[in-house]
Amino acid sequence: MKLSGGCQCGAVRYSVEGEPQHVALCHCADCRKSAGAPMVSWAAFAEQEFTLEQGKLTTFNSSGSALRSFCPKCGTGIAYRNAEYLPGIVDIQSVTLDDPGALPAGAHIQVAERIGWMETAHELPVFQRYPGMPEG
Repeated sequence: MKLSGGCQCGAVRYSVEGEPQHVALCHCADCRKSAGAPMVSWAAFAEQEFTLEQGKLTTFNSSGSALRSFCPKCGTGIAYRNAEYLPGIVDIQSVTLDDPGALPAGAHIQVAERIGWMETAHELPVFQRYPGMPEG
């Protein structure tokens, strides 16, 4: 399977080819801080299955051997590498794929660090759009 994706502004484009080794929602504090979100969806591929097609990535050492790569223009997180714990693997933020539904998550990971209210987030009220906004 070959999938393509990119950043919010369009400056960075990438592709992955092959089957992901896993797709998971990560709840660790490092991912949360990096994304500004309560969790991040990752799809793990062998390093050679990832190709940067357009643009350049900026890489930040977020903790220990954790390297996070993102678009230097808009800040969209694209990839995570950790040679110590995940040698030869590149995790891509799967929601940056053109078709983010192509790789559904199969697990929640790092739940020891999960924000308490995330455990029951699926029980919150659901709205198709922001409450009070006109449909359209």
